[in-house]
Amino acid sequence: MSTNPYAVPPYEQQQQQPAPEPYPQPRQSSRAVPRVLSALGGFLLTPVALGMVIYGGSRLQRVFAQAYGVGEDPLGLITLLLGALLLLGVALLGALSGLGPVIGGLVWGVLPGLAALVGSTDLLGLMYDLGGRELGVGLATWLMMGCLLGSGVLLVGAGLVGTLTRRRPRSRSAG
Repeated sequence: MSTNPYAVPPYEQQQQQPAPEPYPQPRQSSRAVPRVLSALGGFLLTPVALGMVIYGGSRLQRVFAQAYGVGEDPLGLITLLLGALLLLGVALLGALSGLGPVIGGLVWGVLPGLAALVGSTDLLGLMYDLGGRELGVGLATWLMMGCLLGSGVLLVGAGLVGTLTRRRPRSRSAG
């Protein structure tokens, strides 16, 4: 027998349940499906969106150079706007996973933009040959002006922002 007056005999002790966790952790779900969807979307939609923006802009530039008005070519205007909306969609894929905008921006923006800035004039000839008249002129213009590089960097930034905001710890109070 113990001399401790607060000691409880073993038969009188109640089964103690473990204390609940003060901050219950949410169940971790698999991120594989959002990552794959985002990566495929970024890889496949980015060249389509950039091509539409470049083609529409090239058509509008040609019409503007001839008649000083962009309203005379509705196809160019619609193509440009749809391409811009597709680029916005690629950037919004960063909400699923940052992988999509990062892949799309690197593969279709940053790498070709850097290659054009440090590459030779053979690259410009290849752009004209592959892209046809409007797309070739527009792509060469975007490459030489750094617009393709800038678009790629913006998509990479959108993907990084999506990833970093997902990893940031959330506060329990709003104030």
